Amino acid sequence: MSDKIQTQSENGLFTITLHNPDKLNAIDFSMWRDLHQAVERAAQDESIRCVVLQGAGEHFAAGGDLEEFQHLRATLEQALAYHEEVSKALEAIRHAPHPTLAKIRGACIGGGLEIAACCDLRICDDTAKFGAPINKLGFSMYPGEMSGLLKLCGHAVIAEILLEARILSAAEAERKNLVSRVVAPEQLDDEIRGAVKRIVAGAPRVATWHKEWMRRLAHDKPLTPEEKIASFAFLETEDYREGLAAFLEKRKPQFTGK
Repeated sequence: MSDKIQTQSENGLFTITLHNPDKLNAIDFSMWRDLHQAVERAAQDESIRCVVLQGAGEHFAAGGDLEEFQHLRATLEQALAYHEEVSKALEAIRHAPHPTLAKIRGACIGGGLEIAACCDLRICDDTAKFGAPINKLGFSMYPGEMSGLLKLCGHAVIAEILLEARILSAAEAERKNLVSRVVAPEQLDDEIRGAVKRIVAGAPRVATWHKEWMRRLAHDKPLTPEEKIASFAFLETEDYREGLAAFLEKRKPQFTGK
């Protein structure tokens, strides 16, 4: 793994940092590949309770690294291979078993916006800017990458971003449900720590089940009898018994993920 995707694991928190600060953390092909691997590694670690994705320095990510497009995305075959790797990384984030949180400041453009859209939560400071003005570059967004944005904020907002090439402020992004909440720059670190603390305090399998059910309920079809039964799988877990006992005994629960 290159040093442009940096990871740290501590006390149930897995942090992934996009580290290409000379280019405002623009994401090159090797970074997409390594991001996919980092997210998959976190998914396989049962000690992880939360994944935070962030950019190094003052920006989240200013899109893809356009300089490499001329030699890595010049033909149809190259373009399909390139964007298949991008889609793999985004799908890994979208389907991660652990809660994922994007910590955003500065530019969150193009590929950076696609990454953030695949996270469960997006918290930014008021310096953040969101958009994908790629119509000015003469290329369209790959459908496998657009799907995450479309699911997050719908046709009208994506039309504004892609057809008008508007760059949205943090306040606009919050109004359009593109981000979960906005804080002052000096409050962002504390806000992220608070969110992580709340996530980590919960039963980890419950978080995974909630994510699975949110994805399932996005499909407009009735639950099957088997799915209704599966929704009560928590009854057989130690964490359910611990959580109930802790509530009745007026103490903090100690969840183990079992």
